[in-house]
Amino acid sequence: MVFKKLLGAFGVGGPSVDTVLSNSNTRPGLTLDGQIHILGGDHDVKIDQVSLGLVTRVEVESGDANYDSTVEFHRVAVAGAFPLGKGERKEIPFRFPVPWEAPVTDVYGQRLRGMTMGLRTELAVARAVDKGDLDPVQVHPLPAQERILDAFNRLGFRFKSADLERGRIHGVNQQLPFYQEIEFFPPPQYAGGITEVELTFVADPQGVEVILEFDKRGGFLSSGHDAYGRFRVDHATVDQTDWSTVVDGWVRSASDRYSSMRASHGFPGGHGKGGHGRGMGAGAVIAGAGAGILGGMVLGEAMDDVFEGGGDFGDFGE
Repeated sequence: MVFKKLLGAFGVGGPSVDTVLSNSNTRPGLTLDGQIHILGGDHDVKIDQVSLGLVTRVEVESGDANYDSTVEFHRVAVAGAFPLGKGERKEIPFRFPVPWEAPVTDVYGQRLRGMTMGLRTELAVARAVDKGDLDPVQVHPLPAQERILDAFNRLGFRFKSADLERGRIHGVNQQLPFYQEIEFFPPPQYAGGITEVELTFVADPQGVEVILEFDKRGGFLSSGHDAYGRFRVDHATVDQTDWSTVVDGWVRSASDRYSSMRASHGFPGGHGKGGHGRGMGAGAVIAGAGAGILGGMVLGEAMDDVFEGGGDFGDFGE
């Protein structure tokens, strides 16, 4: 066994740790399984707690500046207090639940450019804490998310960027303090009404909220606000749907309604989702394409994009 990190917070001769995942690939709502291997140092110690946490990079808005921050968004204690003798080996099996809202990091077997995710092991000994081991994790889309992403691909949308934004989406039962934005350039058949589309998934055990935001040009009704469409997809009906038709209907309905509102008010579009929980109230309702699907136009506030670049939708790699 090769131990990857000597726990520096505990001083020279302290314990070391190696976390081994059975499979680093997972999906929202599933688990990450593995074992934590701990090797005692040159003296006896008492381990107070062993914890695992999912960490990622989130964009934070602070005044006029944006910056990236490493955020732990889900933590599980996998072992309580136990003694660890000099040179003793200890193995702790674990099953770590992945939150339903965990952002997607990998699509079509490739890393989604702009996304990072890791499982961090933390040991606490005598009031000292060492974030000892960080293992990369790949979160693949749920079937509903995968079908919708594939439909965007088949409709000709080109992937631009992906990131995580701190804040909350108005009207959505959101558990995590951030949301993922997957941004696309539209194909010519939609370009008359919109210039960019941002796709956000907020999943739960029953289904997925799908949020589509359009344009980033500012000025609709008031500075810094935008309209977006929200739709609900049930996990149970994923395989009963023509997703290209549904997604085409979503985009056309929302963009047509959005374009008419822009024209009636004489303003270009602006920002959408309710960043930091300060979203405005719901606006006009959009009928979703597909049985039992209902969407709503919502007004809100969000942070500016800082990512640039292009490429085909299927090219998610770094």
